[in-house]
Amino acid sequence: MRIGVLSDVHANLPALEAVLDDLPPVDALLNAGDIVGYNPWPSECLATVRERDVTSVMGNHDRAVATDSNFRFNGMAAAGVRYAREALDDHDIEWLASLPDERTCFEGQVRIVHGHPDDPDRYTYVEDFSPSLLDDEDVLVLGHTHVQHAERYPEGIVLNPGSVGQPRDRDPRAAYAVLDLEDQTVECRRVKYDVDRAVEAVQDANLPGKTGERLRDGR
Repeated sequence: MRIGVLSDVHANLPALEAVLDDLPPVDALLNAGDIVGYNPWPSECLATVRERDVTSVMGNHDRAVATDSNFRFNGMAAAGVRYAREALDDHDIEWLASLPDERTCFEGQVRIVHGHPDDPDRYTYVEDFSPSLLDDEDVLVLGHTHVQHAERYPEGIVLNPGSVGQPRDRDPRAAYAVLDLEDQTVECRRVKYDVDRAVEAVQDANLPGKTGERLRDGR
């Protein structure tokens, strides 16, 4: 079974479209949280995720939008949350609120969280990867840091597919991964998208200018 693994779309529709166009044939799609936030396409990205039946967990921006809270956000992040709450209808908000913090899929082979298995809001950086993060699953998928990395241990795989909509590893291309459950392998993939379209849309939506400009540098 081949699985497309996404995370941190952050309402960036051009990036999400590019990833889905680049995606090789897969049997399922997973998302490690934060469909919304920062960028100006929360409704469109949410609709796409739902239409594609992407199995998702709740990210901290998803939770902030669903509960009208701000999770220690800076100005850019808070502006994105406010924008999403105004753009989404009640049904969308309810769907976000229904997302769990954790899911186990494929007969227990894959566990999905947003930040850390013990705390959905804790950043798990590459240097924090270790087999101790794994429980009974073969693959742990997490996001939140927006940094793409996969590590294979005798006990299993820890995978952050990187951010679709706001990479922070100095590579502006949209990030995702393809997981082969049978072979226990991961292909970390990047794809170019129309960053200018995203930057212009951020400006048109009166969101903070840095929200768009940082996309050019992948930070």
